Amino acid sequence: MALTPAPVSVWPFVRLKLRITGNGLRGRPARIVVFVLGAVAAGCLAIFGYAAFAAPGLLDSARGAGLLFPFGGALLVVGWLFLPLLFFGVDDALDPAQFALLPLARRTLLAGLTVAALIGLPALATVAATGGMVDTAARLGGPLAAVAQLAGILCGLLLCVTLSRAVTSAFSSALRSRRSRDLATILLAVVAASLGPAQLLLLGVVNRADWDSVETIAEVVGWTPLGAPYTVGLDVADGRLWAVPLKLLIVLVAIGGLLRWWRRALEQAMAGTATAGRRGRAGSRTDSRAPVDQLLFRWSPRSRFGALMARETRYWWRETRRRAALITLGVAGVFLPLSSAFGGTNAASGSLAVLVGAIAPIGLANQFGYEGSAYATNLATGVPGRLEVHSRAAAHALFTVPMLLLVALVTGFLAGERPESIPAQFGTLLAVYGVGLALVLPVSVRAAYALPDPTTPFALSSGGGLSKALPSLAAMFGAILGALPVILTGHLLGPLWLWIGLPVGLAYGAAAYALGSRLAGNLLDRRMPEVLAAVSSR
Repeated sequence: MALTPAPVSVWPFVRLKLRITGNGLRGRPARIVVFVLGAVAAGCLAIFGYAAFAAPGLLDSARGAGLLFPFGGALLVVGWLFLPLLFFGVDDALDPAQFALLPLARRTLLAGLTVAALIGLPALATVAATGGMVDTAARLGGPLAAVAQLAGILCGLLLCVTLSRAVTSAFSSALRSRRSRDLATILLAVVAASLGPAQLLLLGVVNRADWDSVETIAEVVGWTPLGAPYTVGLDVADGRLWAVPLKLLIVLVAIGGLLRWWRRALEQAMAGTATAGRRGRAGSRTDSRAPVDQLLFRWSPRSRFGALMARETRYWWRETRRRAALITLGVAGVFLPLSSAFGGTNAASGSLAVLVGAIAPIGLANQFGYEGSAYATNLATGVPGRLEVHSRAAAHALFTVPMLLLVALVTGFLAGERPESIPAQFGTLLAVYGVGLALVLPVSVRAAYALPDPTTPFALSSGGGLSKALPSLAAMFGAILGALPVILTGHLLGPLWLWIGLPVGLAYGAAAYALGSRLAGNLLDRRMPEVLAAVSSR
């Protein structure tokens, strides 16, 4: 007899998510602190967003609101799509695969997962930030405009959540084969990493743009699903009541299409169906070296350090999540200085290059989480903490240092800087990178966390992606602050810095790395069991 889906409300999903989040924090003071910091950061972003969206109403500027609301709303929707994938991770507290064997109707599952997503910190911060639009609409058009704008921002929030979840579920079902997973990871990382440089380029273009044309573009964006829910209050204020139901209909149709797509993606993910591609036959290659030597590179030292470094190097090249981080760094490193220069801000290209040096070490912020329970092998074989840290940092540097050199070359030749400043710029980048490693390596030991199975390379377990990213962001800003002596020295010495910038930056970064790696190694020796417990999936 076939089982009929049980009638279940959405509230058990909410309680389940809250319980999973609470269990993840219970007895773990470090996670509690990080979660509180994440909540504070979300509150600050909400306050900043509310102030920005409420400013046109306080200034009685209908024209400013007409530009800010459609572009700001579209940026929110795009941010919900890419930022979790790129920086914070997808909230995987309620994995749909866990419900595969339960007799739940798909409609109930969709509703439960949606409501559970709406109680997270990102959703609450989004509602609070867009509340400034309601304030502006009330000042410009009265209570009726405020009510329409409130309905619009709620529809916009639902659009953001369904878009993010639909894309995530589609990736989780499509990225089952390794080839498709690698290709999708590369494409998504390139697109996501290009958003920031594209925004800088857009800002530079806007500074020299015809504002009449910009208003026309804003009006067009306001009739798309990206900006329609955030402009209905302005339509009421301008007397265009007929536009409100049309724009809400556009948003609801988009939400309906996304829900339909999400349902199909969920069914495929839960049933485990995926299109199997052909498997090419790999040609056999003969290697006369001993089996152990075949695991090492020909240039790597024949030691435990060489073996560990070779293993980590292969992981960075082959593992999809690590490769996505490298692609993101490469795209940001090349296009941030270029977009700054082409946008009319040549003076800022060097500063953005320094920012790339601070972003580079973030790939090691959760270096043990990539391995999960496989880290038990290193623990069982008794790998010393310093050796572990040095080998992982060396493998990471094999990829990042050439990228930093490329950033220095791009900054010197193409982004408005002088070519003779390339060595000094490279030295500054090495200093920032060394300080960043000194901060990130201890963070990777103290704030390690488990990642789910790599069905999608952008997932985080047990929710709280924003709070888990805070140590990494703190290390990034700390790298810039820690390298300020080198940066200020370069500005004060002027032409002399062109000659001594490279050796001074290299020495400064190496000294900072030596201190940080020593601290991280000693800390790892004392916390190896705790690190294994933190990164092992439960």
